[in-house]
Amino acid sequence: MNIKTFISRPILSVMLSVVIVIIGFIGLLCLPLEQYPDIAPPTVKVSATYVGANAETVMKSVVW
Repeated sequence: MNIKTFISRPILSVMLSVVIVIIGFIGLLCLPLEQYPDIAPPTVKVSATYVGANAETVMKSVVW
């Protein structure tokens, strides 16, 4: 098949795309959970410096 086949027959192109998506979705559902990679949750590090404040005051101002 050359490119003119898909240009002159857009319904064929759409149906072929739909079939590829359906096959991919079926493959995704059949993949066991053990095959998925482990994803570490994102972490955020916040630092702040307040001269003359105690630890509780700094924590309250950063967390709030």
